[in-house]
Amino acid sequence: MESPTRQAFKRFLKSPSGKVGLALTLALVLLALFIPVLKPYDPTTDRDYLNRLKPPSLEHPFGTDHLGRDIFTRVLHGSRISLQVGVLSVGIGLVAGTLLGLIAGFFRGRTEVAIGWLADLLLAFPGTLLAIAIVAVAGPSLQNAMIAIGVVQIPVYIRLARSMVLSLREQDFVQAAVALGAGNGRILFKHILPGTLPPLVVQATLSIGTATLEAAALGFLGLGAQPPAPEWGAMIADSFKGGYAMNAPWTMIFPGLFIMLTVLAFNLLGDGLRDALDPRSR
Repeated sequence: MESPTRQAFKRFLKSPSGKVGLALTLALVLLALFIPVLKPYDPTTDRDYLNRLKPPSLEHPFGTDHLGRDIFTRVLHGSRISLQVGVLSVGIGLVAGTLLGLIAGFFRGRTEVAIGWLADLLLAFPGTLLAIAIVAVAGPSLQNAMIAIGVVQIPVYIRLARSMVLSLREQDFVQAAVALGAGNGRILFKHILPGTLPPLVVQATLSIGTATLEAAALGFLGLGAQPPAPEWGAMIADSFKGGYAMNAPWTMIFPGLFIMLTVLAFNLLGDGLRDALDPRSR
């Protein structure tokens, strides 16, 4: 009899969206890892005023911007920043939200009410608006943008983890552990937590796409990665604010295209993982 992991892997391979999402995600990850080696880049010394706003060509496949910078190089290096923000911010939300959700669902009572109020308070604000407020208070930087986006993600995982705990805590294997005298920590982290991981992993994968959009929005507003860092949202902002969108549309098209591809990649990967880990959802 095949193991559940092998069965899930086979189901994933049968998912067209999962395979496309995995291929795109791997391409983006490999690009982010190896582009500094294949094509080193220093954003502080890349200006070439003689080649300002040149259209796409063999020398500059994506054209150049208003400072003569090669958009192709900047977009490729921007993948590192966007993936870094997406993965780390989702990691913050996943760890903090899952821990709070586990505590709320397991201990119930006033603890659950307090954590529920926290989740409701965070959900009362639109996600991007809340991230903007946090960064505005803490100061614009890439690190603060990651923390802000992570905080926005927390209530999603609180609710998801809590709902899974409420379901799992009544299962026979948990009741057997209680009857054998297992401590709360052992029951929570050894018996209940593993059962919550499949939906949490799927949600985390989907959230990376959302985090990428929020990072681009903060970068567009000047609250994310600061110049001259090649961040996709900031690149679109430079084109928009400088009025180059009509005369040099490539300055906006290619950063926007990579944002779209990143979001699409992780959404498709999340769909494939959902089909693999929870066949009943299909």
